[in-house]
Amino acid sequence: MSCERVFQPRLEGRPVVILSNNDGCLISRSAEAKALGLQMGYPYFQVKLLLEQHKVAVFSSNYALYGDMSRRVMWYLSQVAPAVEIYSVDEAFLDLHGLERFLVDSLDTFARTVRANVLARTGIPTCVGVAPTKTLAKLANRLAKKSPEMGGVCYLDTEECRRWALEQVAVEDVWGIGRQYVQKLYAAGITTAAGLAACSEAFARKHLGRVVGARLVRELQGFPCQGLAPSEDGTLSRRSLCCSRTFGKPLTEFPDIVGAVSAFTSRVAEKLRRQGDAAHLMTVFLSKSRYGLEPPPYSCSAVLTLPVATNNTMELVRFARAALKRLWQPGHRYTKAGVIFDGLEPAGQTQLTLFEAGPVSEKRNKLMAELDALNHRFGKGTVKLASLILPSGQLQAPWEGQAQWRTPQYTTRLEDLLMVG
Repeated sequence: MSCERVFQPRLEGRPVVILSNNDGCLISRSAEAKALGLQMGYPYFQVKLLLEQHKVAVFSSNYALYGDMSRRVMWYLSQVAPAVEIYSVDEAFLDLHGLERFLVDSLDTFARTVRANVLARTGIPTCVGVAPTKTLAKLANRLAKKSPEMGGVCYLDTEECRRWALEQVAVEDVWGIGRQYVQKLYAAGITTAAGLAACSEAFARKHLGRVVGARLVRELQGFPCQGLAPSEDGTLSRRSLCCSRTFGKPLTEFPDIVGAVSAFTSRVAEKLRRQGDAAHLMTVFLSKSRYGLEPPPYSCSAVLTLPVATNNTMELVRFARAALKRLWQPGHRYTKAGVIFDGLEPAGQTQLTLFEAGPVSEKRNKLMAELDALNHRFGKGTVKLASLILPSGQLQAPWEGQAQWRTPQYTTRLEDLLMVG
């Protein structure tokens, strides 16, 4: 909701919630919305009256806007730190090791300066946790969010500060402690992060996932066990890729579902080419509503082993269409579809078939490179397959989800730029 408030300052101090794809569930809440008791994942229809009663501002997800604002923040962070791990769209780890010798002031002052500059450049408010390890930094960031008197920055620079911070955080709020471990820890009398930091390595190995648990405890004790990892911003090479969506309305016509699966396949193919891989296995699935009158099974899938690993959009869509023909049953109402790609291989090292022609492959690769270049230059979807072209007069594909309260793409779409008179 911070991105929404940047372009709508009137929302400051007002409860705000963001809905998931298809306006289904609450996926983001402002502090004011949390104070009303609104929980993450609540279905919108169940809390609609409560939202109206308290005049909560409701927005559909605007991923184009959020992604672009995130890129602006992350770009600035990459300019002020030696190394950055983009952990998620709204979170990053900065490696400040050895930076103290080059700073005139302390790391606390540095963190406050970075925070102020992010706000000035993007309008996005942030909180900063500074600590010797990633786990302690997450814990410090949590305290900075929960304690307004800290001014958005929590710096655990001494042993006394670390012990104090560990006492303030419940064990279930420690990064890496899931629900499955909470009951075990409470049964052992461990209720705070301080108690977890004081437990033995043998206990951690036995009850918290062996080596992973031992590393977690060591990190809470102030000993770094995790370095910066490849980022989730596209530089991380994934082992599988998926694209799935719930339809805006149930679909009963085969061409409509072909269009949806073709769009999902095209998106994944772009991601494959972006990370330099090709897929050898494809899974296509269709789902019906679990709450309708139709009997189970509610989901069906087909797995295809491709003759040659590929990232060619046209080839992948052809295979996806063949898989859909296996799954399609006339007369049913389908509410969701998706594609999953596994068996990823480096694109230039795929195992060819006996009759695979080298020059033909080179032409296909060049065609896909040109397609990506055009879409990058002129905008996503500028060049696409014929199956994705809407009939004349139709403004939205029948499978696209609802986005009743989506705001304009202020920073990525020329038509949505704000005008200042």
